[in-house]
Amino acid sequence: MEFDFLPNLPKSNLDDRTFEDLVEECLQRIPRYCPEWTNHNPSDPGITLVELFSWLTDQMLGRFNQVPRRQYVAFLELLGIRLQPPTPAQVEVTFYLSSALPQLYTIPAGIELATERITSEEAIVFTTEAPLAIGCPHIRHVLTAPQAETMPQSLRDRLANRWSEMGAGDWGGPELALFNEQPQPGNCFYLVFDEADLLDGNAIALTVKGQQATPTGINPTLPPRRWEAWDGEQWQPILDREVDDETQGFSFSELARQGGNPLQGADVLLHLPVEWPAVQFTTYRGRWLRCVCLPAADQRTPYEATPRITGLACRSVGGTVRASQCTQIERELLGISTGEPGQTFTLASTPVLPRQADEHIVTVDALGTPRRWVEVNDFADSGPQDLHYTLDAGQGTIQFGPQVREASSLQAQVRAQMGARSRSLALAASQPEAAALEHQYGAVAPRGSRIFMAAYRTGGGIKGNVQTGTVRVLKTAVPYVTQVINRRPARHGSDGETLDQAVIRVPKLLRSRDRAVTPEDFETLTLQAGQGAVARARCLPVTTDGAGTVRVLVIPQADTTTIEQGLGLAPTALSLEPLLEQQILSYLDERRLLGVQVTCAEPDYTGVSVQAELFLEPAFNHAEGREDVLQRLRLALYRQFNPLIGGPDGEGWPFGRPVYVADVIALFQAFPQIRQIGAVQLFEVRHQGDRWQRLPPASVIDPGSEGTICSWFDRHLNSGHFLSCY
Repeated sequence: MEFDFLPNLPKSNLDDRTFEDLVEECLQRIPRYCPEWTNHNPSDPGITLVELFSWLTDQMLGRFNQVPRRQYVAFLELLGIRLQPPTPAQVEVTFYLSSALPQLYTIPAGIELATERITSEEAIVFTTEAPLAIGCPHIRHVLTAPQAETMPQSLRDRLANRWSEMGAGDWGGPELALFNEQPQPGNCFYLVFDEADLLDGNAIALTVKGQQATPTGINPTLPPRRWEAWDGEQWQPILDREVDDETQGFSFSELARQGGNPLQGADVLLHLPVEWPAVQFTTYRGRWLRCVCLPAADQRTPYEATPRITGLACRSVGGTVRASQCTQIERELLGISTGEPGQTFTLASTPVLPRQADEHIVTVDALGTPRRWVEVNDFADSGPQDLHYTLDAGQGTIQFGPQVREASSLQAQVRAQMGARSRSLALAASQPEAAALEHQYGAVAPRGSRIFMAAYRTGGGIKGNVQTGTVRVLKTAVPYVTQVINRRPARHGSDGETLDQAVIRVPKLLRSRDRAVTPEDFETLTLQAGQGAVARARCLPVTTDGAGTVRVLVIPQADTTTIEQGLGLAPTALSLEPLLEQQILSYLDERRLLGVQVTCAEPDYTGVSVQAELFLEPAFNHAEGREDVLQRLRLALYRQFNPLIGGPDGEGWPFGRPVYVADVIALFQAFPQIRQIGAVQLFEVRHQGDRWQRLPPASVIDPGSEGTICSWFDRHLNSGHFLSCY
């Protein structure tokens, strides 16, 4: 471990003698201690022994000079610095039922799932964090609106006096127009579900009935509509894949082609948000989803006529719940208490993940009475009656409160012995006084008590950031469940902290002293709040509008294997999830100054696309050589232009730093296969509306003070790194 990050103050080694100095010193002492030894040539066996022991002594002095570094680590221990445990990856897992159930069905928490085990890797286990309630949805209102507003105001009830409920929330009646007669972009219809139904995270199959081809002019494989649900803050897309819409945009094209009857209905599989609250817009209250008419774009062609339907029904066919990459262990017996202070015990599995509310120590005495203990960081504020213990998450070591003898107790014993008339009287007088001066930090478990760890979780690490569709093995049997899968990749898993990382962290910790005052303090504490889930943080300068608001830009950890796969790192992989944002804000709220408001946001990610003309050396100017060079160049570009491992120092592209053509040329010049560099163009890729767009070529791409560069390949945008080798 190198300490080159510390100030290089003038200092000398504890012993600065070298190997040559030691040999010379021995040779000078030979005439004094052994005058008969006169042959001092290197060929003499005695000189060989002198050189051998000089080398051993030199190695010993080298280790002796490492003492200051060991003292630095010991200083960290005195400060109570512990290596941070790994962070478990988080993923949303969807359970699919064999069929819809007639009543509410709850899947309990603690269900274990895993990836498929292969010969080279063990299966990665995930555990659900909360129960999953799969309810029975009931549609209460069908509303239409001319525009898709964030907070709907202009709503028209289409069920009143037209359709009738046919039981269990199913509706039917004469044909109902979903949009305007001449559909316009922004037309939408809303489905409002009964607020009493528990539908958070449910996967619902919405059965739509109607005539074939009532909407004309559309591309059935890519219809111009979007399904969304209100999650309490925004409208979230809820249709994962176009194949999940068997109505094909209410056209029933494929169903009719296969001989089916659209009047009997076709399903649209929608995955609702994990948190889907009931809210009220105008006079209607319930859980809201909607379908929005989209403008023509890419391969989408607009509706020439409004879709018309004759019936709606809905049922839950599964649900989504959050899971973390861990294995839960319950009621592990640690041992039997001896009744002595400072006892230590070790858990069977390590590392131990951050504890939850039900993860603690329980002792059971001889009478069978359980006592719950509380984990603390240290025993500085613990009294003799406090049921406290500490836990080293990395090593799994549990320690109970020690008994410390105060320094003044030794002086009291000496005074008692000097003033007493006899030895027996002195001991009798000193024992009560010494006992009074021995301080117990934390309670002691009674002798013979059994010590249990009620529950704890082990696991975590970057290996838990698995890709989409890999968590598909159900390790715990669950009735009615036929399939389980993760529809999104796992995120935020990170390995445990190393000693080198802790050494770097401590100076920042001492500077901030767990208080957020300067911009650097906010950045340091944001990284600590993420517990490994935050890769980078940037605190923007406080605005002069007098609001006293601090804005922190957060880049979460992400799986960088897509870079090595030649796909880059898409901004969607760096989105700031609400749970992580709330975790950071709660941590900073306890450490900010009074009157300061803190907000978290994602940076403004700017994509960069490169088009270059390159001429290769003759040895590489063939089909296989050109393809190999192109692959290497694309990989180098993806490594350079990303916010995690890109930039000139490999720690992510700096915030606010522009990209120049010279940056790309300098990257190409490092390749000996390139003989000459022709025209190089940069294209800026910006997020506009609900899609990414590539702008005209420019000589420089400036992400702005609140942004950074993120390069990836977008098939829908047909944008990437276009390199031509000749």
